[in-house]
Amino acid sequence: MLIRFALKNVYSFFESKEFNMFARPKIRTPEGHKYRLDGLDLLKLSAIYGANAAGKSNLIKALDLLQSLLKGEVSSNAVFEARFKFESSKSLTQSLVVEFLQEGKPFYYAISFDNGLISLEELYRSGLGKKEDELLFERKKTSDGSNQLNFAANFEKDPKSQILKAIAIEEFLDDSKPVLPWLANRNNSHLSEVKTAMKWFEQTLQIIMPATKPLGITAYLDKDPQFNKFAHDTLCAYGLGISKLWVEKKSIEEFFGIESEAYLAAIRDKFAGNKRDILLLNSPNGDEIVVEKENGKLVAKHLRVTQEDFIGQEAEFDIDELSDGTIRLLDFLPVFQDVVLKPKVYVVDEIERSMHPNLAKELVKKFSHDPDTLGQLIFTTHESNLLDLSIFRQDEIWFAEKGPDRSTDLYSLSDYKEHNTTDIRKGYINGRYGAVPFLANLRDLNWHEYATL
Repeated sequence: MLIRFALKNVYSFFESKEFNMFARPKIRTPEGHKYRLDGLDLLKLSAIYGANAAGKSNLIKALDLLQSLLKGEVSSNAVFEARFKFESSKSLTQSLVVEFLQEGKPFYYAISFDNGLISLEELYRSGLGKKEDELLFERKKTSDGSNQLNFAANFEKDPKSQILKAIAIEEFLDDSKPVLPWLANRNNSHLSEVKTAMKWFEQTLQIIMPATKPLGITAYLDKDPQFNKFAHDTLCAYGLGISKLWVEKKSIEEFFGIESEAYLAAIRDKFAGNKRDILLLNSPNGDEIVVEKENGKLVAKHLRVTQEDFIGQEAEFDIDELSDGTIRLLDFLPVFQDVVLKPKVYVVDEIERSMHPNLAKELVKKFSHDPDTLGQLIFTTHESNLLDLSIFRQDEIWFAEKGPDRSTDLYSLSDYKEHNTTDIRKGYINGRYGAVPFLANLRDLNWHEYATL
């Protein structure tokens, strides 16, 4: 579970700002939106609103940047490039901080950068503000510019662990790379909680950007009867005319055509000598194709749907023949099954992209009203149709707004202490909570001045 995420001098966030999932005690509706974990009430749902370029997506990009850094996909230089560009003459200190729960244990992880190099990195067993945090490790720069690495007392007292510490300082510590992933991969009993913390970034946190497309959904539908039924029933329940979602299977010769011998040979070569069990391909129109070996033969699989008209006549369609909104809904089905059944944290940028507003609203409403969910769903959106206090608690709605200095401010609807009967959609559209575009300059623009004479 995500508890809070804070950042400073990253993308459009200059001054330190915090987003959190704390449930405020005086807000009681809708019910069933709080997880009671380790004596802490955390929210299961949050929506972040804001005008274009207000910075709401930058919050998710910053969290994605931190995850990519810890997974070794980028170095600290990527963080430096993401600094707030309008304050280049001031301090270039940057920081990313996240507090979270993994396997029932609360952790606090922070990393700071000076001029693109890591100056501080620390991991604590969080006391959640009720007791003192317990150090797991701390890496920081000393006054002479060298790196210092400190651990919990049980680690520091163990002779074998001291050897590992010396190796880390002498051979691994790099000012452009965090030490958390390296420590999490060590076989040391005193680092078990470090391993647990790293799992949150590797497994629990799932970030979905607008261009993200899930891979392997066809194989997932084919192999997992539970997900197949979940996807089929959900898609059919939306009233899109779809009566059946199914996986069509053909031999690769039948699917690709025997005239494509060179292509078929390339596919067979990938499976030769048990090199792989499954191959994911895309057709020219973007349709996902899965090639697997079944009973010694290579089989191609792809998704199809059956649609029904008003008199019950059926027709079959490939997925690429469906609307963008229906395809986007299908892409989200693994996300919603996961976040309902597992303690995962899904962070989605532009959840309504390509979808009709009512589709997005019903999808979020279903999650909101389910009392037995296990995960958290956090997303950005422009869709004012979702601003409904029968779906969200007031502390689950956040706003991002840019100020005159071009930096982003971040605040919650609960700061306004609205009554639960207030029409917050109307208030948002009318600018009561900020975070809407200011269009005066556009109204004053005379397009006819640019006509060719």
